[in-house]
Amino acid sequence: MKKSFFDRQTTAVTALFSGESITELTAKARQAAADGADGIAVELLSLAPEFCTVDNFKAIIDAASLPSMFICYRNHKWFGSDDDARQECLLKAAEAGAEVIDVMGDLYCPTPGELTTDIKAVEKQKKLISEIHARGAKALISSHMNALEPKSAGEIMEIANIQSERGADICKIVTNGDTEEAFLEAIKADIMLSKSFHKPFIHLTSGRFCKLHRFMGTKLGLAITFGVSGYDLTPYTQPLVRSFKTVRDTIPWDITDIF
Repeated sequence: MKKSFFDRQTTAVTALFSGESITELTAKARQAAADGADGIAVELLSLAPEFCTVDNFKAIIDAASLPSMFICYRNHKWFGSDDDARQECLLKAAEAGAEVIDVMGDLYCPTPGELTTDIKAVEKQKKLISEIHARGAKALISSHMNALEPKSAGEIMEIANIQSERGADICKIVTNGDTEEAFLEAIKADIMLSKSFHKPFIHLTSGRFCKLHRFMGTKLGLAITFGVSGYDLTPYTQPLVRSFKTVRDTIPWDITDIF
């Protein structure tokens, strides 16, 4: 059976990585598989436009034989703030067989917190999601709100609902978890989402409680969490893939046991 991010019984521990060449990216995909990752998330920020081809993306996907997600944020070295160019690149990944394509929640209208309410931008996002679906992939809408004030559990739930209404197959929200109060609200939000939200979700936090919340997320219903195979010069806050798997697979409890 083909592996997937969907219809899983446990959180998919997914290796996040970037690279400057297809050789580097395929090597990291193989390393992710060797580490026991459940999927790969390929961040294209350092890949030059001439390497962004369907064949090259297929080579990365085939190297791991795992479900794949492709991401291209506004920190891309060449496309930068050109939302159309970045999404054209990601559509090639969908054509290559990527299972999930990231769609920023403020795509086509940059907004603090990455969740625009601009009508024209939202309609354009919906059209893009239809194009992603037409290529056989799923759409993940992401909103990074960790630079803003912490969100309440109710606000986090509302954000997920907005993303869902736009056609997201997976909803991703990153919030500020730098205080004890924000951390507790994040846990409450995870429980609320697990109980009553009917699509896969990813809820992560940044700040002092980041790593603890991310580990706990593997038991609180997250569809996907992101780890790394090792620590290099990139200042990732994500724990190691193998650490995530140890926590997920050792604690004999999951929120699905009660909901």
